[in-house]
Amino acid sequence: MAKIPSVGQGAPGFSLPGVRLAAGRAERREYSLSEHRGRPLVLAFYPGDDTAVCTRQLCSYSAGLDRFSALGAAVWGISPQGLESHENFARKNNLAMPLLADADLAVAEAYGVSMAGKGLRRAVFLLDAHGTVRWRHVATLGLRYRRVDTLTAQLRMLEHAH
Repeated sequence: MAKIPSVGQGAPGFSLPGVRLAAGRAERREYSLSEHRGRPLVLAFYPGDDTAVCTRQLCSYSAGLDRFSALGAAVWGISPQGLESHENFARKNNLAMPLLADADLAVAEAYGVSMAGKGLRRAVFLLDAHGTVRWRHVATLGLRYRRVDTLTAQLRMLEHAH
C-alpha cells in the first residue's frame, strides 16, 4: 500500500469520472487534479453512498459549499461506488459538489487510504493551488468526520501563509 502523502508533499495526480448536480441536471465528466491547479481543493474520501456517517458528512460539506467557495476552494467527494450510485445519492440529499467514482480504489491506494478488501478509510486532504498537501486527516475507524469549521479554518491559514 502507498504511503499517505505528507504535508508539504505534492498530491498524487489522478483523473476520475464524476457527477455533479447543477440546476437539477446531472453533469458527468472527468475530473483531473492537473486541470484544477490555481485554487485550493478539498478531497473528501468517504467509504460509501447512503451510509449514515457519509451522508451526514457530505450533507454538511454541501451545505457549507459557500464557505469553501468564499475561500476559493472546491470540494470533491471520492468513493468506490459508480456514477449511478453517486447521482442517486446526490439527488436524494441535494449534494452540490462533484462525487467521483474510484471504482478500482486506485486513487485511494495512491493516497494511502485504501483498506484491503474493505474499501477505503474516511480521509480529507486540503491541497493548495499548486496541488501540494497542506493539511490532512485520515480516520482510524471513520465513525466521525472533520467538520466544515475545521476545514475552513485550515483553508484560512493557507490563505495567510502565502
